[in-house]
Amino acid sequence: MEPLLVITNSGAGTSDEETLERALDILRAETSVEVAATSDPGELNGVLHRAGSRRIVVAGGDGSMHAVVAALHRRHELADAVLGLLPLGTGNDFARGNDIPLDIEEAARVLLTGEVRRVDLIVDEVGEIVVNNVHAGAGAQASRRATRWKDRLGSIGVGKVNLGKLGYPIGAALAAYKPPFVRLRVEVDGECVVDLDQPVLMVAVGNGSDVGGGTSLNPEAETTDGRLDVMVSRSIGPLARFGYAAGLLLGRHEERDDVISLTGRTVSIAGEPFYCSADGEIYGPERQRTWHLEPGAYSMVLPHR
Repeated sequence: MEPLLVITNSGAGTSDEETLERALDILRAETSVEVAATSDPGELNGVLHRAGSRRIVVAGGDGSMHAVVAALHRRHELADAVLGLLPLGTGNDFARGNDIPLDIEEAARVLLTGEVRRVDLIVDEVGEIVVNNVHAGAGAQASRRATRWKDRLGSIGVGKVNLGKLGYPIGAALAAYKPPFVRLRVEVDGECVVDLDQPVLMVAVGNGSDVGGGTSLNPEAETTDGRLDVMVSRSIGPLARFGYAAGLLLGRHEERDDVISLTGRTVSIAGEPFYCSADGEIYGPERQRTWHLEPGAYSMVLPHR
């Protein structure tokens, strides 16, 4: 078994040190393990600089996974890296979409017994990456509001239940009450899907399927299938928004007539100013963005199919 470098980030998501230690005990019984705690990009870069040929295990959530993959991408070391994940975040959507157990001890066993597979990556026109999902419109507004609620609730707990996990549904509910309609031109592989004359509720580009702690925004998306799953919602009126929200909860929103679903390798959106949520991180306002898929960009230890 290859030696492991486990990277932790105490500032990302909800963690349980005792649970992590139990997972580390499982790993240490089979191989050598170094644990490195990082709190900023500089520390992370230093840890990766001395990683050598060890497998890199991210102990954290979607934000931690994004940070490590982005740092390796900037260092031009991603293609040769083999990564693993111990899901310790709030949403853990990347883990859900890749069938990595949310039970940390079970996830540790996957690191020891799973198979190494190549995983796709989303890259935008300025070289920034997305490991799981990027969306604009109401979805990004939900993430913006969820982040604020997550920060407010993150230090409040009842027993072992951290109320920061309520941030995502609260944000989604607030965004649904007053969603930001935008007029965007959406192109997939160079072909116009929606033009500026049609208001858009949200646009989602999925490498992985889930967002917000288990909502299947792009239900058919897989990080290993060599394609981007694109969903455009034009659910504008009050009843349409309600129906879309209900369909989203049931995983049936793509069946609606006002929802467009398709796949491709390159997605561009342009038009009125919009915010984006990429792996839960918010940026913007933007007027234009393009994302393309890099198939099999890096390797991960995943459960056997």
